[in-house]
Amino acid sequence: MVLIQIPALNDNYIWILSDDHQQCIIVDPSESEPVLEILVQKKLNPAAILLTHHHDDHTGGVKGILKEFNHLTVFGPQETQVKGATDLVSDGDSIKIGDFNFKVFALPGHTLGHIGFYQPPYLFCGDTLFSAGCGRIFEGTPEQMYQSLQNIAALPDDTLICCAHEYTQSNLKFAHHIWPENSQINRYQEEVAVKRSKNEPTVPTTLKIERKINLFLQCNNAELQKKLNINQPNPSLRAVFTVLRQLKDQY
Repeated sequence: MVLIQIPALNDNYIWILSDDHQQCIIVDPSESEPVLEILVQKKLNPAAILLTHHHDDHTGGVKGILKEFNHLTVFGPQETQVKGATDLVSDGDSIKIGDFNFKVFALPGHTLGHIGFYQPPYLFCGDTLFSAGCGRIFEGTPEQMYQSLQNIAALPDDTLICCAHEYTQSNLKFAHHIWPENSQINRYQEEVAVKRSKNEPTVPTTLKIERKINLFLQCNNAELQKKLNINQPNPSLRAVFTVLRQLKDQY
């Protein structure tokens, strides 16, 4: 498999995953033009479009792609039906096309119907987990988002987190603000600064890295809890997450 990353809009990424037979899957196309250019350039044959949620910066390119490839199946949660989804999928479903075999995860929080697509080691998680951060909670609840992150955290260390935005640098700035003595965050912040100075992407990241530098995956860390002024023994981890997400919203 070959993973192709297409920058789009201001800070979005569209993902293409291709197999050895030049067949490919398109994930969260915010725009059609850059996708169509890559398909021609690399002589790829699209097999399907996968949508994680209904926001326009993840679905805006669907119509344009379908104009050129009107046979394509568009998989997505029910909330994406109005954005062009033809086959609605939900938690536990499988999508099998040629060499592709994705498992569908429910990842509510950012939106109520948000889903992710997992074919080891690739996880296309939309706006749920970002490098060093997580998505804003627009429709769901903190409890839902916390559980969605826990479901992702249960995957193997080598899972590639293919999120849809270049937010790593700003997320690390917040993480450093919360926990300035954290050497792993500080070191990674320096690495990311070098990459961004060269206009290089910081994703995909791995779950192994995220376990070390993503505060939203460390709600059980007693030192982090102290930084958040949560001093009671054995606090609710969902409550810790809620405090952390609120602080990020206000940052």
